[in-house]
Amino acid sequence: MTARIIIEADGGSRGNPGPSSFGALVRDADTGQVIAQRGETIGFGTNNVAEYSGLIAGLRMAREHAPDATDVEVRMDSKLVIEQMAGRWKIKHDSMKPLAAEAQRLLPPGGVTWTWVPREQNAAADALANAALDDEAAGGSGKVGGSAGQVSAPPKQSAQLGWRGGAAGEPTTIILLRHGVTPSTERKLFCGSGGTDPGLTPTGVEQAQRAAAWLKRMGGVDAIVSSPMQRTRETAAVVANELGLDVDLEAGLAEAAFGEWDGFSFADIMDRWPGELENWLASTAVAPPGGEPFDEVYERVSAAADRILEAYAGRTVVAVSHVTPIKMLVRRALDAPMRIIYKIELSPASITTLQWFPDGAASMRNFNLVPE
Repeated sequence: MTARIIIEADGGSRGNPGPSSFGALVRDADTGQVIAQRGETIGFGTNNVAEYSGLIAGLRMAREHAPDATDVEVRMDSKLVIEQMAGRWKIKHDSMKPLAAEAQRLLPPGGVTWTWVPREQNAAADALANAALDDEAAGGSGKVGGSAGQVSAPPKQSAQLGWRGGAAGEPTTIILLRHGVTPSTERKLFCGSGGTDPGLTPTGVEQAQRAAAWLKRMGGVDAIVSSPMQRTRETAAVVANELGLDVDLEAGLAEAAFGEWDGFSFADIMDRWPGELENWLASTAVAPPGGEPFDEVYERVSAAADRILEAYAGRTVVAVSHVTPIKMLVRRALDAPMRIIYKIELSPASITTLQWFPDGAASMRNFNLVPE
């Protein structure tokens, strides 16, 4: 009898959505010995579905190989699954509900301790998932693993070479969504942090709904973060309702502060502050009166990006933000000079997708896409 066990589970898709698989194993908590392990492909799907599938497989193996265990801990690097199963986050997405219900049905009578772990601490389950995909790609069954006495390490994976010629690793995808229109947007007024903070117009809500529907069709979104300003929170709420996810606020994604210029048009500013405007346009180190220089905005937004990349490594995140922060992140991804921010335009409720790889390289998948 094994009294204490640990279930390690993971899942993922190459493309999100794309070819998907899960990996799961049951380990003796006292000795560390693997009792059973399994990796299997599950067709075309998303990370979230694959991760829940891994959890279900782990719980089934626990029932089969350690039915008398009295102390069960589940470890996963999916914060979404851990928080939802622990009851701290709501399960809103329809595709997740039956999977979560099946996992609940399989829980042992004594319950489970739910533990989120960093990705590197979930390497065994991740390796099983990748081994299953590699096996299927090579013409195999897409199934790996076995019970105690039969368990062998998953085959060593060949490095997946990307266009840079090296082992790229799984990227973190940030889908940047600009908020829908506000009264200030329609009147072309400067509207930054510390200003009037308007909400969306009815047109802005419709734009957010179209963006949310597009994101749902694409699939694969793991999380949503948003600037704390009202127009971005309202846009993010529309997306969250469509995708069945919660929204985390990230202050670093807020719009630049325009100080005394807030609420004025470019023509008004040219008339009232001609000298200050000329200096501001000449150097990104210069701030509007009482405002924030673009150089500081870049540092703030980059720090926010670092936090997002760390918290959601290898995942896909929708980040709802504003014109200036989105331009700054495009500049960072392209390793472009600061002057590029004056040469690119962003439409309301437009989508720009950036990817960052573990080695620090980045790419832009699309820019200023406006869903219809």
